[in-house]
Amino acid sequence: MHPVSVPRPATPQRVWLHLLLFVVTLGTTFLAYLLLFGRSFPFSEAGLLPEDRAQALAFSASLLGILGSHEMGHYLLARWHKVDTSLPYFIPLPVPGSLGTLGAVIRLRGRIPTRNALVDIGAAGPLAGLVVALPLLYWGLLHSTVVDSPPVPSTFPGDSSLWVLGQNLLHWAMERLTNAPPVVEAVITQRQTVFGDNLIMKALTWIALGPVPEGKDVVVHPVVIAAWFGLLVTLLNLLPVGQLDGGHLTFAVFGPRARTLGKGVAWVLLFLTVFVTASWGLWLVVASKVVGFGHPEVVQPEEPLSPVRKLICALCLLALIGCAMPVPLREVLS
Repeated sequence: MHPVSVPRPATPQRVWLHLLLFVVTLGTTFLAYLLLFGRSFPFSEAGLLPEDRAQALAFSASLLGILGSHEMGHYLLARWHKVDTSLPYFIPLPVPGSLGTLGAVIRLRGRIPTRNALVDIGAAGPLAGLVVALPLLYWGLLHSTVVDSPPVPSTFPGDSSLWVLGQNLLHWAMERLTNAPPVVEAVITQRQTVFGDNLIMKALTWIALGPVPEGKDVVVHPVVIAAWFGLLVTLLNLLPVGQLDGGHLTFAVFGPRARTLGKGVAWVLLFLTVFVTASWGLWLVVASKVVGFGHPEVVQPEEPLSPVRKLICALCLLALIGCAMPVPLREVLS
């Protein structure tokens, strides 16, 4: 006889708070786009150009549409399995240099009944986000332009890795200790942000624009930037660590052995931090210290995982591979 779980009464939803956070995040992402990419903000005498306003709105609406669909995927499947959960909380980030948001989250306030339910709830978010992000990415690429561009060299260790940053710090310290004359550096005329490529970006760029020849690059539509960020969110959430979406799936398949897999991912993140780009260090801390490697057991662990759920897990693994990019962002100086 299976144990019977008595669900707690559903917690009342503060709909006004969720709407307020959505509106505030819409505003912070709108302003973030203007600060990062706008041509007439904030110092133009002519004021905000209509083109900048339209692009910022397209970026903000697309980004929140992707994030919202991700969290609503979790929400709807949690409700389907009668797990008490909150509506999505959008997280505004009014910090210059950011994209204006830290994403969105929901709170699961009840225990997940079975491993099948765990797969449904965990996979629904990334897959729903991709269902929205991929058409937006394709549409944005169709409205992007191909221009002449010098090739961006790839280096190893990466220019922003801890290894290179440590070497630069050591050289600076030695110059101060030995009173050596400073090294004359080349004059920087332009700073360019290069978005990382992944298999999905490469495939859809080829479908939308055809092969991009050497010496050319794509000046992307704002919707592409929003969809790219959606792919990055999907990548981070599908990492098989703890109670991330990918951690839910690996726990459903492997049980407690998923902890070992999560620790292996942490070692990969450490390698990327040291030798590729230090920006992975933040997610290493989040994954290992904030999220952790453990996962609570489901209420009925004896129920086997169905073949359909195993297929869903395989689909999410393909999505993880398709979204993977060792260097999400690079600053190129010329």
